[in-house]
Amino acid sequence: MVVSKHMRTYKLTIAYDGTRYQGWQRQPDTELTIQGTLERTIYLLKGYSVEVNGSGRTDGGVHAKAQTASIRLPGKIEEDAFLKELNQMLPEDIRVTDVELVKNGFHARYSASGKQYEYTIDTGEKADVFTRKYCFHFPEYLDIQAMRAAAGCLIGKHDFAAFTDRNEEQSAIRTIYDIQITEQGNKVKILYAGNGFMYHMVRILTGTLLEVGTGKRTVADTSALLEGGERYQAGFLAPACGLALKEVYYCLDKK
Repeated sequence: MVVSKHMRTYKLTIAYDGTRYQGWQRQPDTELTIQGTLERTIYLLKGYSVEVNGSGRTDGGVHAKAQTASIRLPGKIEEDAFLKELNQMLPEDIRVTDVELVKNGFHARYSASGKQYEYTIDTGEKADVFTRKYCFHFPEYLDIQAMRAAAGCLIGKHDFAAFTDRNEEQSAIRTIYDIQITEQGNKVKILYAGNGFMYHMVRILTGTLLEVGTGKRTVADTSALLEGGERYQAGFLAPACGLALKEVYYCLDKK
């Protein structure tokens, strides 16, 4: 990393198809990560190492419509030129959609106030040819009203320990602002907005709601998971392919 007393902080907005990547976070045993690809590309462009700090880690196979990241560069850059050159060098399944100068001290992860994820399910008998990489093919009848009732129980500030695959000693208390379930043809979309989501949390929430939709669990069962429930009592882990990070929220001024 170049050391300079004139370092500037930039916020990147990034879209990616996560199909062939092992998640966001760089790893020593593979080059197929989003963070690693961005860092290597910026190094080739600028000639020095730059750390790309993401708003959070997406799992292998998960997509993003608007992931955010922060980088620090010496001096002021021409954002439009940097954006154009960076995208010319990136693989076609990663695009930086915006570069913005922000206040020093801004950090894509620690400055974030919330996130929005979208999970897409294809209930058709056969998977849609054109969207199959971005949906979970689940050819079952779903009781959408029951799913909405169960989702309503999950909104608010709760202990979501039953909805994560990572047993850490840190608090599992999170706040979900809203869960919206919509239908269009054979597609069902579940939109989650909250102040933060733990490892596999959105995918486990989705598996749980799908079990409600197929009658394998009740709304009351789902609500009870918030009262000291354990992972094995919650629903299955929905596949990564149907999940996309849609937006990251910030409360800070951007200038």
